[in-house]
Amino acid sequence: MKAGIVGLPNVGKSTLFNCLSNAKAQSANFPFCTIEPNIGIVNVPDPRLERLEALVKPVRVQPATVEIVDIAGLVKGASKGEGLGNQFLANIRETDAILHVLRCFDNDNIIHVDGNVNPIRDKETIDMELQLKDLETVDKKLEKVKRAAKTGNKEAQKEEAVLLKIKSALEAGISVRTLEFDKEDYEEFVDPAQFITDKPVMYVCNVDEGSAATGNAYVDQVKEAVKDEDAEILVLAVGTEADINELDSYEERQMFLQDIGLEEPGSSKLIRSAYKLLKQQTYFTAGVKEVRAWTIDVGATAPQAAGVIHTDFEKGFIRAEVIAYEDFSALGSEAKVKEAGKMRVEGKNYVVKDGDVMHFLFNV
Repeated sequence: MKAGIVGLPNVGKSTLFNCLSNAKAQSANFPFCTIEPNIGIVNVPDPRLERLEALVKPVRVQPATVEIVDIAGLVKGASKGEGLGNQFLANIRETDAILHVLRCFDNDNIIHVDGNVNPIRDKETIDMELQLKDLETVDKKLEKVKRAAKTGNKEAQKEEAVLLKIKSALEAGISVRTLEFDKEDYEEFVDPAQFITDKPVMYVCNVDEGSAATGNAYVDQVKEAVKDEDAEILVLAVGTEADINELDSYEERQMFLQDIGLEEPGSSKLIRSAYKLLKQQTYFTAGVKEVRAWTIDVGATAPQAAGVIHTDFEKGFIRAEVIAYEDFSALGSEAKVKEAGKMRVEGKNYVVKDGDVMHFLFNV
């Protein structure tokens, strides 16, 4: 699963990406590796994993990861191929969620592509380009579907109605993610089309250091503008995050954070938020050889969770032994959890909860 960082030029996208690429921003336990110059695998900071490590004392620890993509800055006309428009739109289509960086700080030394700071205008510029691209997609689909609908094909008529609803919304400047569809219509007609504006989005308000803890007037404008969208907002002083990265020791970084009123680096919050935005959750396996966080979709069943370790585990699934993280943490070991009668045995229909500590029994 990938989250793509998007925004206009000079809003702080690459600085943010570089912050995430520096392991010091999170902690020594959470390294980062770059696959290509603009793609990074970032480990998800998780205090629960640290607690399990302290209790189990394993040989190695493996955190959950999320893939972050730094996408080239978009300009007006991208939907028509202006700037790096075609490349931008192809890259963003391949991601599963959007981290939309908005400039919410004043600085005369950093040129704004449109001459002055206005995060709402910037947001609308990108929204419009993405909506125009989706409109192109919907028009192409409608061309084919209309012909079939005219012959009386009931399925085609259903699809035509859904596409016309999307077309009407996009022409009014409304993104696909804000529309409501029947579950069946969504799964059959909307999801496979991969509309860019259907992807979940988080707005990252890039502020000055003084606004890192409480936000500012620009952030208030963004909150008001997106109140009707199904979107999250994160306030982050990207330049300050870069400064924190320059400090050598953990203690220095913590002092810096305390001085500006923060408990942890904003980049850690962003990684966790991106993970959540991608509708991912974590379960753990905890043994002396390895304590590991495994990534699964929210709503995954026990056999699906087992399949993340190995497909044979899913095929031959018999049952799962499950301990709630809170019980493991409070009682201190698997043996004590068993003594207290807190270990559960779950079958194929069990829906895994975030933080479950699991052990699978299977037979192939």
